Amino acid sequence: MRERLIEIIRKEFRQAFREPRMRFLLFLPPLIQLLIFGYTVNLDVEHSQMVWVDRDNTPQSRELLAAFQGSGRFQLVAVPHDDREAQKLLDAGKADIVVNVLPGFARDIQRGRTATVQILMNGSNSNTASILTGYASSTVSSFAAQVMDEQGRARLAATQAQAPLHIAVPRLQAQSRVWFNPELRSRNYFVPGVVVNIIMSVTLMLTAMAIVREKEIGTMEQLMVTPIRPIELILGKTLPFALVGFVDTVLVVVAALLLFHVPFRGSVLLLFFCGSLFLMTTLGAGLFISTISRTQQQAMITTFLFFQPFFLLSGFAFPVRNMPVAVQYLTYLNPVRYFLEIVRGLFLKGSGVSVLWPQMLGLTIFGVVILTLSAMRFHKRLD
Repeated sequence: MRERLIEIIRKEFRQAFREPRMRFLLFLPPLIQLLIFGYTVNLDVEHSQMVWVDRDNTPQSRELLAAFQGSGRFQLVAVPHDDREAQKLLDAGKADIVVNVLPGFARDIQRGRTATVQILMNGSNSNTASILTGYASSTVSSFAAQVMDEQGRARLAATQAQAPLHIAVPRLQAQSRVWFNPELRSRNYFVPGVVVNIIMSVTLMLTAMAIVREKEIGTMEQLMVTPIRPIELILGKTLPFALVGFVDTVLVVVAALLLFHVPFRGSVLLLFFCGSLFLMTTLGAGLFISTISRTQQQAMITTFLFFQPFFLLSGFAFPVRNMPVAVQYLTYLNPVRYFLEIVRGLFLKGSGVSVLWPQMLGLTIFGVVILTLSAMRFHKRLD
């Protein structure tokens, strides 16, 4: 049995590396996918175009403008004199945000009244608008806190000048700290998910196509009349692409660390152990696709039909908690969700088995069930 299995594995490697299309599918898609998500898929808003409408023209309004520019998140592109010109810039897409300082801004501050600053946002991209709203609100709040602090010190000095007493003024200060991703870089969130997608896409597609190729070129009947057992054929067809999946995983992890400086705080051994659990699911799904496909084109199309729901319901791009309740329950039937939580936990949090064991248990159950049922169906088709 050992000799027959080794020969099948050698045959698969020779066929995979001999055909140009298979060589392309083995190594180029992982690198392309990593570069796309690493460089282009970025939800961080680092450079926003700001239009400043100052209808007060006072030192206080200019201090607020300096606060916006000093934050490093807003780039001043125009200083129109009226609202109509600012609206044209916003409509033309030349501005992301318009800050309108209303008349009486400095007067209200000096008298201790509520000073209003109007902020207009380009909401065509809801994510960018939401982030910029938070940035602008934070800048205005910091400026307001600075003004209140200066006014409080001035009043305290005036009170002490009239009646020199030691008065303790209570102050409340909130300090926030971001764990796991202190710089709030979306790249650190997306790149670990690329590892999951690569393992799923490579092993799922190549396993299905490798078996269907035997049917398409007419060599499956020859394999069936040889002394090779069905289990040997299944292992010989799946193990090579499991090894390819591990090689692509190493390639992507190293590239993520070197090119994008994504932190990895967990255990490498635990990552590959959980990857082997996930491979049982993808290899089993590939076997199932091979039983319902007659040509490689059908196998590829069916693979995409499997891949898209798994991808969208995994939480890779859209948090599961933001989905409808019924869809959230549906995601528990998606093994990709469990492996994605494991990979992100290992990369960003450095989680261990004590934290990740529910996801590992779910992967084990899905892997054993899917691989067993697919192998039984494949064995029945051979019979």
